[in-house]
Amino acid sequence: MCFFLRMKQHLKTLLLYLLITILSCIQSASATDFVFNGFKPSDMSAYGDATIESGILSLTLDATSFSDGRALHPSKIVTKAPNSSQVLPFSTSFIFAMAPYRDRLPGHGIVFLFVPHTGIYRGSSSSSQNLGFLNFTNNGNPNNHVFGVEFDVFKNQEFNDINNNHVGIDVNSLESVFAHEAGYWPDKYNKYNDNGILNEEFFKTLKLNNGRNYQVWIDYADFHINVTMAPVGMKRPKQPLLDFPLNLSQVFEDEMYVGFTASTGSLAQGHKILAWSFSNSNFSISDALITHGLPSFELPKDPIYQSKGFIAGMTMSLFFLVVVTSLLLIKRNRRMKREKEGMEDWELEYWPHRITYQEIDAATKGFADENMIGIGGNGKVYKGVLAGGSEVAVKRISHESSEGARQFLAEISSLGRLKHRNLVALRGWCKKGRGSLILVYDYMENGSLDKRLFECDKGNMLSFEDRIKILKDVALGVQYLHEEWEAKVLHRDIKASNVLLDKEMHARIGDFGLARMHYHGQVANETRVVGTVGYLAPEFAKTGRASTQTDVFSYGVLILEVMCGRRPIEEGKPPLMDWLWELMKQGELSNAFDNQLRSNQGFNEEEALRVLQLGMICASLDPKARPTARQVVKFFERNSEVAESEAEDMDFYLLESMRPNTILSNYCSSRPISWTNSLVEGRA
Repeated sequence: MCFFLRMKQHLKTLLLYLLITILSCIQSASATDFVFNGFKPSDMSAYGDATIESGILSLTLDATSFSDGRALHPSKIVTKAPNSSQVLPFSTSFIFAMAPYRDRLPGHGIVFLFVPHTGIYRGSSSSSQNLGFLNFTNNGNPNNHVFGVEFDVFKNQEFNDINNNHVGIDVNSLESVFAHEAGYWPDKYNKYNDNGILNEEFFKTLKLNNGRNYQVWIDYADFHINVTMAPVGMKRPKQPLLDFPLNLSQVFEDEMYVGFTASTGSLAQGHKILAWSFSNSNFSISDALITHGLPSFELPKDPIYQSKGFIAGMTMSLFFLVVVTSLLLIKRNRRMKREKEGMEDWELEYWPHRITYQEIDAATKGFADENMIGIGGNGKVYKGVLAGGSEVAVKRISHESSEGARQFLAEISSLGRLKHRNLVALRGWCKKGRGSLILVYDYMENGSLDKRLFECDKGNMLSFEDRIKILKDVALGVQYLHEEWEAKVLHRDIKASNVLLDKEMHARIGDFGLARMHYHGQVANETRVVGTVGYLAPEFAKTGRASTQTDVFSYGVLILEVMCGRRPIEEGKPPLMDWLWELMKQGELSNAFDNQLRSNQGFNEEEALRVLQLGMICASLDPKARPTARQVVKFFERNSEVAESEAEDMDFYLLESMRPNTILSNYCSSRPISWTNSLVEGRA
């Protein structure tokens, strides 16, 4: 009996030992730890343009446009517990730099990512705004099984980016589920105030693309994600930049690849990874990263006496000495008037257009959801009815950033004084305190041109005559902006959704949030790329400098969109302009017309072909080959009562410019700039 008891006890001990051994093996099999203080080619699997040189991982080619690269750890990482959907915790840290190039606008950003497979979507994800992460066909697909933390230096309206210097958490999409401006909260300040609101006044912003080295910490555990960043060498801030609940059990597969991806376009910069650690068991592994003695990618500063700022400062100082007394008196008078009326400086200039908040609140029934008719890049638009019965459109601009306030002032300063039958009329504006920014326009009964082209039934499709009339109306509006007002106005965002149709189907140009004005004869000096993908002229995407020719380019794309019934960029199809060039080279340009347009009884193929060719001239890659807005208007008025000599001159110009050989010559001579590349580059 004692023998059997001893055997039973021995078997229990043996089974316990085996269980401990099996659990230990499972934990060991799922544990992954590595630290790279500098990289060797064997440390990473490189795809696209990614390279390793002198211990530095470069994701894109230096000083090269339209480059994308991805680098992944060679082996898959176990991301879930065996036979379970539970995601294993992980902790990673890396040191990166975005290296700017002198006299070059920077773009676009880096993504730390988990993906289920190797490789990169070259040819489809190489668009700079996609950061080498996803592409047009799979963005937002829950079957992607991809997770990323993006460090983005360009504001893309397509993905609802918050600004052009942010960190975002991406799940199966480039539209971030959580995002904040890049930076950190110093430890001596609390991240949240007593009301649970972020203390943005204490936030320390870090400019991502200034060439400085930054360290990032990303921790995930218990369905919670933390992202923290700071200048390299600084102690890790105690308060994370991003700190949110996040369930990745439906995103991660059992095993995933982990690494980095980046891309550039016409806007370019270097994307460097200098060190990296990763563990799913040791949350202190980042302490092993070397943070001193690292190379610097900041541009050297010019001697101060050679700088434009120094020269301009000396000149302005002399001027200031002459006028300082007058300026102080003007400022004093304005301050006294402002204090008297409770207004800010800019409100004094545009007072005649002011409408009370109570009138607007009543007109929109308290901004009720049922009155909302659209959502723009910087706010929502509501339909309202004023006390006298007039229908209006009310745009409530987001005031959470300086971008919203800048757009608000741009619309007041431009639309408030512009008066033309082919521009949307500004009824007035309202500012309640420092928070609520509101614009009031005439209501356009027939909505936007974009919706009439692509989102209405056959019975309401635009006829051939309607389309020609709309294009002429838009040309008249552009001519007024460029030549007929007291100052030259550059709209910078001419597109189908910004053309609105009133009750009589007259077209009016709206949304002046990106517009800029300057006196005739002056050249625009702003070099910030804004606008919409597909409508940006290639020289604008490259330099950021707008002109009347860049507006004409956007108008040319609009002509092609209206006549062909296709957006500039559509999934699964070549870009509109590239498709048209191919049809022209094959002598089949007449096949480009919208089928709905061709079936219209009033369709005139000869006239339609001339209008289509006009659009191709306006969208020429060579700015010098594009006509002015006045010449475009004369084209549409050539059959009406215009001066005979002017009509003959315009006909000769267009006949010469619209010869297929001439158009193709202008197109070929503008290479190697690709219209396709210019289309996928711009973001507002």
